Amino acid sequence: MPTHAEKRHLPWTCEQLFRLVAEVDRYPEFLPWCRAARVVRRDGNVFWADLVVAFKMFRERFRSKVTLTPPHRIDVEYIDGPFRYLNNHWVFEEAPDGGCIVDFFVDFEFKSKFLQSLMEMLFNEAVRRMVAAFERRAVELYGPDGRPAAKRAQDIAGKEEVPAPAGT
Repeated sequence: MPTHAEKRHLPWTCEQLFRLVAEVDRYPEFLPWCRAARVVRRDGNVFWADLVVAFKMFRERFRSKVTLTPPHRIDVEYIDGPFRYLNNHWVFEEAPDGGCIVDFFVDFEFKSKFLQSLMEMLFNEAVRRMVAAFERRAVELYGPDGRPAAKRAQDIAGKEEVPAPAGT
């Protein structure tokens, strides 16, 4: 039963990180092993999503109910698929010195003993890659300091160049 709990202080706002995690249908664009993601139903701040994950010869689909509490919490409740259970949440707290403290938790067990054994061997590497993928995506969307690339370019373009002193 692999479990991972981690808190990270990141430079982006809680709103930015919340939006990144909540956009489940965009996961195949950046998450390793996520081959497909589809929101199948929405009801206010709750939606049901199907994800297809694949690794080598294994391909599994699972459905989850995702409850959004903007911009501070995302809870994932397992509905159907290859797991015996899956518990997952993300909590986003404003950091006193800026940025956001992200509390990420996942705990699961596969129904299949074989898949469970395989995942236990790969779990730490899988979590490391997943967390790194979310951080890379945040840099792509919001820049390394939390400002989107267009805003950084605008700020740079808006600065006047200082002329070199005469005689140099």
